[in-house]
Amino acid sequence: MAQSVGIKDVARVAGVSVGTVSNVINRPDTVASETRARVLSAIDRLGYVRSESARQLRAGRSRIMGLLVLDMGNPFFVDVARGAERAAREAGLGVMVCNSAQNAAEEADYLGLFAEQRVRGVLLTPADATGRNIDAFRRHGIPFVLVDRVAEGTAECSVSVDDVTGGALAVRHLMDAGHRSIAYVSGPPGLNQVRDRRTGALNALAEAGLGPEALRELPTERLDVAAGRDAGARLLGLADRPTAVFCANDLLALGVLQALYAAGVTVPDDLAIVGYDDIEFAAAAAVPLTSVRQPAVTMGALAAELLLEETEQGEGTRTHEHRRVVLQPELVVRRSSLVAR
Repeated sequence: MAQSVGIKDVARVAGVSVGTVSNVINRPDTVASETRARVLSAIDRLGYVRSESARQLRAGRSRIMGLLVLDMGNPFFVDVARGAERAAREAGLGVMVCNSAQNAAEEADYLGLFAEQRVRGVLLTPADATGRNIDAFRRHGIPFVLVDRVAEGTAECSVSVDDVTGGALAVRHLMDAGHRSIAYVSGPPGLNQVRDRRTGALNALAEAGLGPEALRELPTERLDVAAGRDAGARLLGLADRPTAVFCANDLLALGVLQALYAAGVTVPDDLAIVGYDDIEFAAAAAVPLTSVRQPAVTMGALAAELLLEETEQGEGTRTHEHRRVVLQPELVVRRSSLVAR
């Protein structure tokens, strides 16, 4: 295995001191042009690459921001990452993106990795419903911002969407189309987002004088297409099948749509579907999917900006105050829910 080239190697080839090489790299204006050219030529010949991690340790400031999400297979979190990366790049930082896969143990491992790497801060969508992972990470003193989750009972910043309103938008739309028996494909019950969307759905039913029994909940262990197909099969097996289904995210809705299509059930004539997130695939589905849109890119960008503001507060740029930013969802109506009963 070839050894890496160090700053001492550059100094030897250029015939200068290590300090001069350091000045060329970090303060080039302080070095005579002829000497600077000789050092740069040596750097180019040797293929020297500065050790960014060593520089960060000396400066005590990392140029990396951590981002830990529930599922990078979900285009919603890809959009969150896009927004965060855009804001980070404008500030001269990079983003280390990790995927907890909705698993608390994997989340703990990645938070430990972030602490070891001494990242500037972390954007986190929690997978651990108990909060123990966050409590353990907080001891490292690394700032973090919760994404797609309200910071309840904590001092940290958060950027989220009003999922109670989003759930109400979905079910109110279905009731306006004449549906009075609605299934909710809900995802893991430990996730706050799943519970809040259910609360919104129940609120909309109550507004219409209907009780919670009008909402048939079909929980799933995951928020992916395969879990949606399984929920769709269970939905088809119900003796008193609801006339509409609201899904906690679009991947579940697409899975339900696949199960119904395979069984010869027509959407929306036989059963209407509403999803959540409005990912790109929602509009491109065989039956374009009605969905509750979340401003995912904006969410990621705002979270990164809050984190940057907090990590810069000791550098005289601006004063940081912890804030809870709650964005509003929007219903996007497409063909999967358009036929009234």
